[in-house]
Amino acid sequence: MKTDIAQNLDQVLESAVILSWTDLMKDAASGLLHLEYAFAPDSSLDCLKLWSARVRGHWHLVCEYRMSASTGHCEGLHFESEFRSAGLAQSLEFIMRHQRSFSPSPNFGRTGLLQVQPPTDAETTEAANLLREAYRRVNTFSAEPPLAWAAVGTQDSSTEEGTE
Repeated sequence: MKTDIAQNLDQVLESAVILSWTDLMKDAASGLLHLEYAFAPDSSLDCLKLWSARVRGHWHLVCEYRMSASTGHCEGLHFESEFRSAGLAQSLEFIMRHQRSFSPSPNFGRTGLLQVQPPTDAETTEAANLLREAYRRVNTFSAEPPLAWAAVGTQDSSTEEGTE
């Protein structure tokens, strides 16, 4: 992974969702997760909503993250009753607080949407590597990768650099 080019915010968000798949889609080798996001007036992400469909056409709100409180909504992350993921909670908190460290999502004046399908082992490893690099890139000593994915796809740094 190249460190001189800013990571794309959509890719980092998608990686967080991929790494939380088993927490959110228990026993589901199929299904979809949709990450919906809304922009603030300054084009930063203001609100995220993650939706789950284990059965086609039946969507359930997994969680909602808000950067600021509004009428009827508190700031921060809130999971719906049947869903929990400590790794996703930690990742979203990190990503949203440091979103300016990533290439922004395109703001076309409407809500954005990312769709995530059941990830392969290779996609899960790639997502773990991408998030690990995001934590390194932001250079936040207090930001540790969630334990749920910290060991996924771990590579020796000398092999990542292509040394032989």
